[in-house]
Amino acid sequence: MKKILILADGILAKYFLERVISSQDGENQYSVIAYREISTPDIKPENFKFYDFDPTSYDKLSLVLNDEFYQVMIIVSNKIDALSSYKNIRKLNKEIQIVMLDRWGLKFDDIRIYLLDSREVLASRFLDYLPDMPVIAQNVGMGKGEIMEIRIPSGSSYAYRHLGSIIQRKWRIAAIYRANQLMLPRDSLMIQPSDVMLSVGDPNVLRSVYKSVKVEIGQFPHPFGQIIYCLVDMLHISENDIEIMINDAMLLHSKINSKKLYIKIINPTCSKLFEKIKGYEGKYINVQIDYYNTKASKVIQDDVKNIDIGLIVVGKDFFARYTKILFELRKPIFKIGVWGFADLNEAVILSSNSENIEKESSVIFDLSSLLDLKIKLYDFNPKNIESQDKISEHFKNLSKIFNKDVEIIDSKTNPLIRLRHKKDILQFVPFSKKVEKANIFSIFSTDMEKLYFKLSQSYQVFIPVTANE
Repeated sequence: MKKILILADGILAKYFLERVISSQDGENQYSVIAYREISTPDIKPENFKFYDFDPTSYDKLSLVLNDEFYQVMIIVSNKIDALSSYKNIRKLNKEIQIVMLDRWGLKFDDIRIYLLDSREVLASRFLDYLPDMPVIAQNVGMGKGEIMEIRIPSGSSYAYRHLGSIIQRKWRIAAIYRANQLMLPRDSLMIQPSDVMLSVGDPNVLRSVYKSVKVEIGQFPHPFGQIIYCLVDMLHISENDIEIMINDAMLLHSKINSKKLYIKIINPTCSKLFEKIKGYEGKYINVQIDYYNTKASKVIQDDVKNIDIGLIVVGKDFFARYTKILFELRKPIFKIGVWGFADLNEAVILSSNSENIEKESSVIFDLSSLLDLKIKLYDFNPKNIESQDKISEHFKNLSKIFNKDVEIIDSKTNPLIRLRHKKDILQFVPFSKKVEKANIFSIFSTDMEKLYFKLSQSYQVFIPVTANE
């Protein structure tokens, strides 16, 4: 049991006392000094003792403070009364903890007083009701945003995803609120639009998660970045391949929500093509020439650190040569095919790993919508029927959100056989460790991620598996 002294004056003090009376468990003992009737609640429980005098009176206050109190709370409506009461308490007891309602911007050189700024509290509560603002817990923990409430909007990358498919590093989903019902987290629980996600973790990480949850459709390459990046190595790439790559990059730039196309030239050669590329420089296309660095791997790694890159465009041979480095960049890769960007008509997903496909499904829908591609999901997982049903359900739900039809093909045989010679497909591949470590023995696998090279002639988008989390 703790003894607490409350100096109360004003209607706010009365409301506070009424809340204490209605919520307290009867274990604490309260002494209340209130000299105006407006400050006194109608109900006076047995564990409350009321004094009727002005707390600015040092002599009268000293009689009450003879008792040993755990804490003093000062809730008064007048600044002079607040300062006088504080000074009297400190004359009588220099160690006791004081909590004061501050309406005036007071400052004290006292480590044992906690000032509760009423203006800040009210402004913060109003802020919580603005749309697209994270609601953070301020009265528990550190109050710095390590507990955050996030409402899931329609079209969010988190909508219709199972909790088990969301990688949570330095943060956790503690609970889901749906229709005013609390739902404890489990891997099979699917997040739905309008759910409220209670998240706990590092405040900086939670702010990033909040932005990721709130991303609207049609924003690709966001949240990976805002710029399309195209590296041109004029010494190791043929002029024909360079022209195709740049033309495709410009077409991409015109169709998706990138802010700029960044063309980086290394190992420049004196040629008509070199002059032609320099001529592309403008408001939305930035052409930079590096006369000093000659290693493509170093240049692209440095640029990812310094430029807000959201999508990297590469050729087939470049991807094969630098797969490991591109994997480590954790950026989406658009790999050029041999049949022409303008002929693309279908977005193809080969599903043998429902977890990785589900993680990147919102990106697949977003980019497919921007490029106006039909979506076909080849559901090939002969060893796990339950996984097949799960990913099919997930894509059907997303098709409603994005208002885009999805053709789900239950493939009993390996779909690579029928797709190898199709010229109008863009394959989406989760850029996982399986892709980075694929080798000659992968040909014996039934895992579609390991067999990505079977469609190397086609256009492919490699999406980093954990980049959004």
